[in-house]
Amino acid sequence: MLTKRIIPCLDIKDGRTVKGVNFIDLRDAGDPVELAKFYSESGADELVFLDITATEQKRKTLANLVRRVAAAVNIPFTVGGGISSVEDVDVLLQNGADKVSLNSSAVKNPQLINDLAAKFGKQCIVVAIDAKQVNGKWLVHLVGGKIPTKIDLFEWAKEVEERGAGEILFTSMDNDGTKAGFANEALAKLSSELSIPIIASGGAGNIQHFCDSFIEGKADAALAASVFHFKEIEIKDLKQEMQKQGIEVRI
Repeated sequence: MLTKRIIPCLDIKDGRTVKGVNFIDLRDAGDPVELAKFYSESGADELVFLDITATEQKRKTLANLVRRVAAAVNIPFTVGGGISSVEDVDVLLQNGADKVSLNSSAVKNPQLINDLAAKFGKQCIVVAIDAKQVNGKWLVHLVGGKIPTKIDLFEWAKEVEERGAGEILFTSMDNDGTKAGFANEALAKLSSELSIPIIASGGAGNIQHFCDSFIEGKADAALAASVFHFKEIEIKDLKQEMQKQGIEVRI
């Protein structure tokens, strides 16, 4: 059985790590290079770096910051934000990223998923999907959750897999930053309908929430930000509890 992964997320704005609630009200959470090094040494399985305003501000992810973060860690490192071409991915991989995460650009140009998977291998390609419930239906949102679409979460996730994505990072906007737990029902549905790994995101507030995302949500990995950044949960304690509950995890 594959071990379940714990993934801290660095949301980057203007070169700093930030954290908000329901995608708004951002506050400073520290230096990304220092945080990355800390997580790498604290037992995190992977790290995700999202330049959250890159798409909105129509600029590229900060390649030099990516390089500095990559130099500080010895765990797999995924970078997202403003990626819209094969060239963008080439630059990030050359600067130390192990994987890239697409979001809005994949919706606007789905062929990009095929092109990137063909050139770099599907193991490099993560598609992030931000969704919230609207009239009982999970709908995809773009540009950091600011632009709603009529695209169904589950239909889009299936298309993403068919086009060659290696993983899906699903963020429930309803749960994001609330610390009320992950969207386990939606996670379980994604996990049952797809064969690629699903990363849970949005809603972690305590150690049990992580355990529930694996047991109830059938997630392959769980991602969080503020509970790690503000030392509310130590990764070591989280993994020990996961192990106690019979969840395979790398200690």
